[in-house]
Amino acid sequence: VTLARARLLANTSLSNFVVGTLVAPMMGKPRASGSRWAKASSRQVLIALLAVYVLVLFTCDDYHGIQHVTFVPILPADAGTSQRTTAMDADQVALVDRRTAMLLGGSLFSTETMSPFAAGAAEVKGVVVAGATGQTGRRILERLGKVDGISVTGGVRDVKEAQKKLGEAKVEIRGLMMDRIDAVVDTKGIALKRLDVVKDSVDTMASTLKGADALVIATGFVPGNPFELSKEAHAVDNLGTVALIDAAKKAGVNKVVLVTSILTNARAWGQENSPGFLATNVFGGVLDEKLAAEKYLRASGLDYTIVRPGGLKSTPPSGNLVVKREDTTNGDEISRDLVADVCIASLFDSKASNKVVEIVEDETAPNVPKSEWFAKLA
Repeated sequence: VTLARARLLANTSLSNFVVGTLVAPMMGKPRASGSRWAKASSRQVLIALLAVYVLVLFTCDDYHGIQHVTFVPILPADAGTSQRTTAMDADQVALVDRRTAMLLGGSLFSTETMSPFAAGAAEVKGVVVAGATGQTGRRILERLGKVDGISVTGGVRDVKEAQKKLGEAKVEIRGLMMDRIDAVVDTKGIALKRLDVVKDSVDTMASTLKGADALVIATGFVPGNPFELSKEAHAVDNLGTVALIDAAKKAGVNKVVLVTSILTNARAWGQENSPGFLATNVFGGVLDEKLAAEKYLRASGLDYTIVRPGGLKSTPPSGNLVVKREDTTNGDEISRDLVADVCIASLFDSKASNKVVEIVEDETAPNVPKSEWFAKLA
């Protein structure tokens, strides 16, 4: 526990004590308006609130990330009334920093440390991101690196080259593709280890994964030599991914999140002639290769989430996230930022366990809280 968090916990206990012992009893004993007791209790309430306010404002040094303010009503604890606790999703809680608190008056609040993930989430302490220098992988790596209490490892083919790549923004020509890379990753606190799904053996990859609870697979072949597309897609998106899944089992990994694509299973629901399938699968039959890896993961016995995004774009989201069941989506785009968010959320939300999700963004869709992203998949 860091010093800042320990200080916050101490402040939380003290502020809750002040509110609980001074304010709550008075709220539970109404008196006649204008009475001497009522005037005195009002002064005590104000003093108590001021004490809590000062504690929050001046003694919490670090108020970013996991430190939040939660506004809660103070209910009287009468003899015949049972106390009730309302479980609120983290996205529905009113969160403010101490500057915002200065603008808000008359509300009773307590401070608490909060996990960035939903209550009851699976415990994950170590995550390896395979394909960490890719456009999606680097976003997953960057976000996980900001989560307190989690050991994050980026699996890369060349550690030295990866350190350079992750620290710069540029336009990069990769095979037949041109990528604009804006997601710069601060690798401080993130371990980078060699992980090559084509060249490394299962044993070697298992050694890299040893100690991790979860694995995010964001690898994918980059179209290059037009005469080698099928060979490369088969090597990376099929055989390489299958070997990595075997390595995960051997290393004792509990959860695997695999990023593939919509329309991987297009043939099963009559979409093999759709423009999206034809335009994508022309690159070495890559969707068929990804489907083979999906099937292998589903039969592996590991807890999995397969994330199938729509057409990927490197710009920030222009619409809200839409999460659908498998084999229901044959078009639309999605920001890689949202793909990364969904991958991370699926690590910690049990509702994503052993599920295939298809994701796109839509400007007309409602903004769904993170805790509800996977609710309709059950």
